[in-house]
Parts: sequence; structure tokens; C-alpha cells
Amino acid sequence: MLDDSPRFNSAAAAQLARDHFGMSGTAAQLPSERDQNFVITGADGRQIVLKIANAAESRVMLEAQQAVLAHLASPMSPTARVIRAANGASLVEIQSATGKTHLLWAVGWLPGEPLADVPARDASLLTGFGGQIGLLDAALSDFDHPGIHRDFYWDLAKGRAVVESLLPRVNDEEVRAPIERLIGEFDARTAPLLAGLPRAAIHGDLNDYNVLTSRRTTNDGGGSGHHVTGILDFGDMVYGYRVGDLAIAIAYAMLGDDDPLAAAAHMVRGYSRHVRLTSEELSALFGLIVLRLCTSVCIAADQLRQQPENEYLGISQSAIGQLLPTLAAIPFGLAEAVLRDAAGVAAVPVSERVVRYLETAATISPVLGVDLGAERVIVLDLSIASPMVDGDARRNAEPFLTERVFGAMRDAGVRISIGRYDEPRLLYVSPLFATGPRVTDEHRTIHIGLDLFAVAGTPVYAPLDGVVHAFNDNNAIQDYGPVIILAHATDDGTPFFTLYGHLSRESLAGLAVGQRIMAGQQFATMGTAEVNVGWTPHLHLQIITDLLGLDTDFPGVARPSQRPIWTALCPDPNLLARVPAGRFPADPPSKAETLAERRSTMGDNLSIAYRDPVKLVRGWKQYLYAEDGRRYVDAYNNVPHVGHCHPRVVEAGAAQMRVLNTNTRYLNDRLAEYAERLLATLPPELDVCYFVNSASEANELALRLTRAYTGRRDMIVLDAAYHGNTTSLIDISPYKHAGPGGSGAPEWVHVAPLPDTYRGAFRRNDPDAGAKYAAGVGRIADRVSAERGGVGAFIAETCPSVGGQLVLPDGYLKNVYGHVRAAGGLCIADEVQTGLGRMGTAFWAFEAHAVVPDIVVMGKPLGNGHPIGAVATTRAIADAFDNGMEFFSTFGGNTVSCAIGVAVLDVVRDERLQEHAREVGERVLEGLRLLAGRHELIGDVRGSGLFLGVELVRSRATLEPAGEEASFVANRMRERGILLGTDGPYHNVIKIRPPMPFSAEDGELLVRELDLALEH
Repeated sequence: MLDDSPRFNSAAAAQLARDHFGMSGTAAQLPSERDQNFVITGADGRQIVLKIANAAESRVMLEAQQAVLAHLASPMSPTARVIRAANGASLVEIQSATGKTHLLWAVGWLPGEPLADVPARDASLLTGFGGQIGLLDAALSDFDHPGIHRDFYWDLAKGRAVVESLLPRVNDEEVRAPIERLIGEFDARTAPLLAGLPRAAIHGDLNDYNVLTSRRTTNDGGGSGHHVTGILDFGDMVYGYRVGDLAIAIAYAMLGDDDPLAAAAHMVRGYSRHVRLTSEELSALFGLIVLRLCTSVCIAADQLRQQPENEYLGISQSAIGQLLPTLAAIPFGLAEAVLRDAAGVAAVPVSERVVRYLETAATISPVLGVDLGAERVIVLDLSIASPMVDGDARRNAEPFLTERVFGAMRDAGVRISIGRYDEPRLLYVSPLFATGPRVTDEHRTIHIGLDLFAVAGTPVYAPLDGVVHAFNDNNAIQDYGPVIILAHATDDGTPFFTLYGHLSRESLAGLAVGQRIMAGQQFATMGTAEVNVGWTPHLHLQIITDLLGLDTDFPGVARPSQRPIWTALCPDPNLLARVPAGRFPADPPSKAETLAERRSTMGDNLSIAYRDPVKLVRGWKQYLYAEDGRRYVDAYNNVPHVGHCHPRVVEAGAAQMRVLNTNTRYLNDRLAEYAERLLATLPPELDVCYFVNSASEANELALRLTRAYTGRRDMIVLDAAYHGNTTSLIDISPYKHAGPGGSGAPEWVHVAPLPDTYRGAFRRNDPDAGAKYAAGVGRIADRVSAERGGVGAFIAETCPSVGGQLVLPDGYLKNVYGHVRAAGGLCIADEVQTGLGRMGTAFWAFEAHAVVPDIVVMGKPLGNGHPIGAVATTRAIADAFDNGMEFFSTFGGNTVSCAIGVAVLDVVRDERLQEHAREVGERVLEGLRLLAGRHELIGDVRGSGLFLGVELVRSRATLEPAGEEASFVANRMRERGILLGTDGPYHNVIKIRPPMPFSAEDGELLVRELDLALEH
């Protein structure tokens, strides 16, 4: 067949289009395996696809292709329409230079980008793609044609035989080995199902080059993404397995995806909205997916031997070769359960029978030899948010967790305590529990067993009659330590298993596979922590309905994204332990319930981040944890400056709270100590401190200090500035008063242009940009002085954050301060976002500008999440403020806040966080600048240290803001486990302001994921 391939050049194709379709234009060849396709573009921009069939192609098959396009034709169809030749024929015979006869035809051009060129395929795209396949298969359900009843080597029904005959042509052992493993599983689990699968007309080749996508814009905060808009090339149509189209499409959609099973689930979810798959189809689907990939490798190996110059033949092979080992590591039973769940049916049907059997079993022997319904026990909280668990993983093993667990048992006076089933836990954060190439958010966290804590050596008894299925001392493979698995059966013969982990090594002595164990028989004892990889002595009890071929490698903890699958595979072991349900605490509210309650009790303008909000229950350093244990790299929150829940800060606050927490009306050395430490970081001219609760209070105080000292209230502010949420601060915040719901600036507020050297009036290529922007402030100061008697103050963030993560141009602040002071005003530096070493180059951002403000406002990071605000100023300004009116802040400067503030300063110093910010920031900036070279969407990269901004634009020439795209990217990054925000006057700047422990590795991950998100 390959010798019969057409070999027309572009000029000849253009001539054929003119001669037979009256279409004058240029021709460009498209990729194809055995035919030729050319896009013909006319002078008026109209386009058609000219198709020249292989000489061996039958007319009846081409007629079938045309018939199906006519069958599918509708205004909403993603398929092309046949264009008849000038003589009215749909097929035209032509001769090649070698004398072979080819059939020529044409279809309309479908615009779009091949799915193969979309590297970041999110859930929305894949679900929509699955839905399009479902719609296609539903439309094909009543289509038939003699041409598609054929013996075709790409038919999935032929796939197993093709692999059998052509696998020897695959020379790469790293590719052939996983094929052999996958085909072995296919033969065992999938092949017996094939005869019973429904058949229908199918497209037969929904690879990612035959699927077109286009961008679309949504109005839900998600921004712009791709969706499927076109399906090409019905040349591989066949009357085959109905589920074949879905299997083939999934096979190619998986390529390059770091979680191929999740990608498959998204597509099945979309498909099932339109077509209900049978149980047999769902059981066979994963096998057919891998069969298609294995077939593709084998056929390509054979064809490349014959046509080594045809690049199209190997177009997908590199990606398939990388994917096959990943798929070979996925148990077929797990894949089936995932896909069944995605289709909306029971993930593991046999589990229901096992659960019913155990629920109705009259006698189940006590696993620990005591009736846990009568025994007094306590249920432990080992969840993500539990105070029993430490954010520092090192403190969740021996001896720390053991002390906490057995301490709680001693306090309660019990011998046994319970660790819950289906509990998300932070305990499993070592690489052992990470899955896939990305471990950012997919540590296994969901505990799918029941823990029975008791002293080492406690006897373990069989709850049911069974036989020894497997045993191993596998603490090098999993987390169980010595483990035994017993096999059982229900009354109707359904097999299931019970697993017992963290045993003593002595428990394995004398055991034999197949050995009978009777209910109530002691067969093991609990092991020590030393034997069990440092785990607190306990029995891990687990019910398993399908061992997936893993035996003693079977996991005891599951990925959050697969939680319903693993809880179906492993029902609640309390069916055996029989601890009364009333002793277990109620489940916490779901994310949906929490969101609904928030909306019912809070004002609607209380904003919430992300299209799909994140429910957080724990933080540690630069990481945040959701309620299911998913870990997020926090690249957004600058408030926990030295890291979420830094132990030194937490302990400082707790220690002081245990002793005294009172206000500044009383003497205590904590206040003076903190003031001295904070002032020591500032220029000596700033020698007086005031403490308040928040940056908003601090900026309010700065206004009062200004008015007391100057006797004036006129303020000069920057456009797009935000300084706080009080009434006065909204007045001086154009970001608020000039936006939705705002009433504009009051007469005493004067707005200066934002000194934006990327899109403002003066750009970076102007060495005098800083002075020129400052001159604008000078003109305002002159006008205000002339009209209103003088300026009160100029206030600005030293690096405008809400304004778009800007770094002020050289000379700007120095010149502004000169203009303002000449008009009798004060200069206020708002350092809330940029202080405490965040910029990397200095402790306070204003230091880089060689200026000394009259007032410095601080907040947020001072307390690492504890509410602290501060104002530093000169003695002269403080004396003017001391005008007889008392200043007092109830909580400002309280002893706990001061202890926490000192601890934050200590950590910044001792952990060299300023230097760390500089080093990491330089590496991240370098990576972001490389991205700017790859992505036209990036207009600008700017910042310093861990205060960075990436501005997105639709055109680098016009600087049209890409606000929707920025929103999409932020939401996409959140899906990938990285938290970012957007800001700027046009909401098109990705802002990166992580806690200071943010590492170089975190930065590399952020850049990689941002690269993918921008490709989407």
C-alpha cells in the first residue's frame, strides 16, 4: 500500500485545484500517512483541503467517508463538508506521473490548532473533547456503509494480532519491555471481554493531529482556554468496537500528560454525558487504550523500515515511548475503577457485595482479642489540621508522634486508640508516598486503613476464616513493615482480602502461603517502631476487594484525586473492628458546604480567590494544605513572611500568651525591646515607633501625624494605589475610589501618574524617566501650594504592588521627595509589601533609592500572620502629634504582639532570609525572562528578590492588556498546585510574592508550570 502513495508536489496540487474545483491559489502540503492532503488558499483567503487518495484505496471507502460527512453535516458539527468538483462529481480520477490512478476530492477547510500542539490540556479541554467524541458516536449510531466493513490493519479488533506479528520489529528494549508487560495484562484482563463489546461505525483515528482546537473566552474568571472545534480525516473509518473512538482518542490525549489516568477520566466523564458505556466497555477501555499505543509503535516500526524518509510515520512515537512505562506501572484494575467512577457508575462493583456480607456477618472475632464496642477507647485526630501532627515532617516519627499518641492514651486511661479510616493526613510526605513526575500536590494523603494503636507485642487475631495469601517484611517497599494478607470469600464466593501491617518480624516465622487461619486464631503480634520504619506501634488494618496484582505492595494511603476509587477498593475496616459509630467525630464540612455557609453569612463583596476556591486547613513554611491534603506551593501570600506557622514565631507568641497579654497602658519590657529592634533596622532619623494592629491602622495614623505636623491634609498619591480599607484610606486609594463602587477622589486628594516605565509616558529606554515622572508630582505640589496653601504629604508604596508589581525608576523618589518637601509636605513610605528584606537588596525597599522618608508605614509581614502594624517617624513629628489628644490602640503593642515581632526579626536575621530572597529571586527572574523569549503573551518581567511581576499583553506593539489570560493562568496554576495572584490597573500582572522560605526548587517548578500554562 505504501508504494501506491501519491507523490504530487505543491505546484501540481495547485493545478489540480484549478482544473477540477475552479480554485486558484497556493498549495501547502499537510501531514499524512498513506494519502496526500493539501490546503489550497485562494487570493480571497478562501481555503479548501484537496485530498489525493492512495492508489490502492477503494472507491467504496472514499464514498463511505463522503457519506459520513453528509450524515454528520449540521451547523454545529465539528466536521468538514464535501466540495463537489466543477463537473458535479464528488470523486475525480487523476493520473500520476508513474501512471497510477488516484481519486481526487475536496472538503472545506476547518480552522484551528491541532490538539497535538496544545501541551497543557486542562480538565475543561479534555472533558469537552470527551463530550465531542460522545456526540460523534451518538450521531454515528445509526450510520452504516459497506465501505467500513473491511479488513483494516488499524482496526482495534486486529490490534492484538498486529502486535504479535510486528513486535519483533521494535528494536528499542526500553519500549518493547513495557509493551510486553501491557500485552500480557491485555491478554489476561481485556481479551476475554472483546467478543461481547457493542459494535458501530467509528471514526477510527482520533489521534491528536486529527482533532482541532480553538481558544475561547469565558466569563467565570477562568480566562481563555482551548476547546475542540474540529474533527478531521475519516479515512480510518471502520465498523468496530463502539468504545474504540474513545479509546483511541484517550491514547493520544495522554501523550505528554504527567497524570495520564486523570486525563482519561476527564474524557470518559465528558463522553458519558452523551453515551452510556456498558460495564464490559468500561472494563475493556484501558486495555484498548494501551493496545492502540502498542499497535501504533509496532506499525510505525514496520513502516519506518520501508519508508525511513516519511517523518509523519514516527510523529507520535517518541511521546508514546515515554508514556508506555508509565502505563505499564498502572494496574489494569485500578485504571478500570478510575474510568468506571468517571462514567458515573460503581468504581468497584464487587465492593458492594463484600460490604453487604460483612455488615450482615453474625460473628466477627475481635482483631485485638477485645470487644472494641465494650472496651473504652479514644479516636485520635491525625488529620491535616490536627494539633497532634506537626508541620515539620521530621517531628511526625519516632519519638515525637509516639509520645503524642501514647500521651493522649495515658491521659484518657485507655489501652487502645483508633486512627480513622478515610482520613486525610499530613504524615505521608516523604518521597515514598509521592506519585508521578510531579510531586507538588499529589502526595498520597488519604488513609485507607484503620489504625489500632496499642503497645508493641499486642496479639493480633483473625476476624474471619481465611488463608494466608501473601506476607513480607516490606518496609523497604511500602510503609507497613512486616505485613500479612489473608484471603477470604463471601457466601456467594466473592473473594476479598484483609491486610495487617506494622507487625513484628516474629509474626512471619513459620507462615506459608495457603496456610489456613481460623477466625479468632492469633496469628501475629504488633511490631515495634524500630521494625516498622519509625512508626508508632499500631496495627494497620485494611479490607481489599481487588489486590490489583500488587499483593504486599498494596498501598495503605491514596492520592486525594483518586480518593473515591481507593475507598471503593478498600471499604471501611470498621466493618471488622466494629468500633461504635458514635465514638467517631462527625466529618468536617465539605468544601461546597463551607462555601455555601460563607456565602450565607458574609457580604457578597468579600472576595474569594480562584474560580474553584481552595479550602485550606494547614500551612507550613512556603506550603499550604487543602482539606484533602493536597499541597500547594504558596507563591502569593507575603503576610507569613518567614513562613507559615514558623515554629519560633508560634512558640514566642504561645510562651508570652501563657505569661501575660496586656496593652501599652502598663509597663513591660517587651514594648521597648521590640521598638528598639525595629528602629535599629531603619535610618537613625526615624527614632520613634507607634504600634497598631494592621497596615490600615498604620496608614490612618500616618495621616494623623501628617496633619498634626503640617497643619494640612492635602495628599498626593499615585494612580492605582491602595493603602487600606478604612474610609480615609479608600479616599487616598485610587485603586478603590476610582473603581467599581467608588465615588472618586475627594478634593484634598491629588493623583499623580503611576511611574510605570513599561507602559507609561516615559519608558525604560529613557535615562531621565524617573526625573520626568517626578516632575509631574512637582507640578501637582506647586498647584496645590498655590491653590490650597501647601501639601500635607506624598504617600506611595516604595514598589507599587496593586499598581502591578512595579519597581520605581532611578531618581524618582529622590526627586519626588525634593518637590514635596519644597511644598512643605512630608514623605510617607508605605513598606507593607516590600519590607523585611523581601527585595533582597535591602531590608527596606526605600533604601535602594537613597532617600529617608519622614514616616514609614509597616504591617502584614511584621507579625507573620499575627496582626501587627507599625509606624516609624522622627522625634519632631512625634512631638507635634503630642498635642494633648491621647493616642491609644487597644491591641497595638500588646506583649504577645511584641514577642512575635521580635521573633520575626530574629528569624529574618538568623535564617539570612534577605540574602535568600536575593539569590532565589535572581534565579526565578532569569527563568521568567527566558519564558518571555518563548511566549509573546509575556510583555514584561520585573521585580527584585521575592517581589516579582509578569505582565501579560495581547500585543507587544500596542500593549493591549491580557487580563482574561492572566486570570486563566492564575487559575491554571492553582490547578497545578501553585498559588499566584493577579493585579495591576488592568488585572493583567501575575504577582509573585511568596513567603521568604520559598526555595530555588519551588522557583524552578513555578517557571516550568507557568511555561505550560502560557502554552495553553
